[in-house]
Amino acid sequence: MNDFWTTILEFAQTTTTRVGAQLMQDFGQVQALQKADGSLVTQADKWADQEIRDAIASSFAGYGILAEESDRTFPGTEWCWVIDPLDGTTNFTRGIPIWSISLALLYQGTPIFGYVYAPPLNQAFHGFYPGTSGLATPSGAFLNHHPIHTSSDAPSSNHFFNLCSRSLGVVQNGFPCKIRMLGVASYNFLTVATGATLGGVEATPKVWDLAGAWVIVQAAGGSWVSLDSEPFPLIAGEDYSDRSFPTLVVSRSELVPFFTPLIQAV
Repeated sequence: MNDFWTTILEFAQTTTTRVGAQLMQDFGQVQALQKADGSLVTQADKWADQEIRDAIASSFAGYGILAEESDRTFPGTEWCWVIDPLDGTTNFTRGIPIWSISLALLYQGTPIFGYVYAPPLNQAFHGFYPGTSGLATPSGAFLNHHPIHTSSDAPSSNHFFNLCSRSLGVVQNGFPCKIRMLGVASYNFLTVATGATLGGVEATPKVWDLAGAWVIVQAAGGSWVSLDSEPFPLIAGEDYSDRSFPTLVVSRSELVPFFTPLIQAV
């Protein structure tokens, strides 16, 4: 791994570890307010957002920033960081230990590096996915620096599939796998990357929910299916605060036609 990508990875690890340590002090101890879109926000979200933005500004001059709690318009810069300072705020406020800090580095509007840290679980995911960028990046997806890969299993009643709270209608179809609902979009998809689940669906994720996991899932061998419009590349000057990107993720491309008819209600 060359010096540039080493710097990127070390920055993501150092920054999320530092921010995560403080968030752990606030975990289950803070009150949340409801935003206009119905989601929750706390002072911890806002603090983490500012800390990460300040760290990026001091380390990557000229890079753009797109963040859930602040800069929601894509600046159109060649390089841009996307921040979700606390994915799973409801879990965080209720003391449920599944929430994460998500970072992604975009090149020309498309993520090529993703890093997602879940402090209560001591799990740090990262991956590189150059796609059609032409960049010479490292390859692979990792959990705590160990390689991960999606499952090659066929669906059965002993395998898991993740839903979000807005996609429960698919259960009425006699779903073929055991259902799990984790409450965190990024972690929903990352369980597919590790091989723990065969798939997952999110009905209303935003760009900052997706960007880091988008890289890691595909780098681990999974298939990402946009159920409406494609999230990437981002459009310069576009405000992403009210845009959702319904998404299906499965462990391998052969399962796309199997699961797609089952989640049409999403």
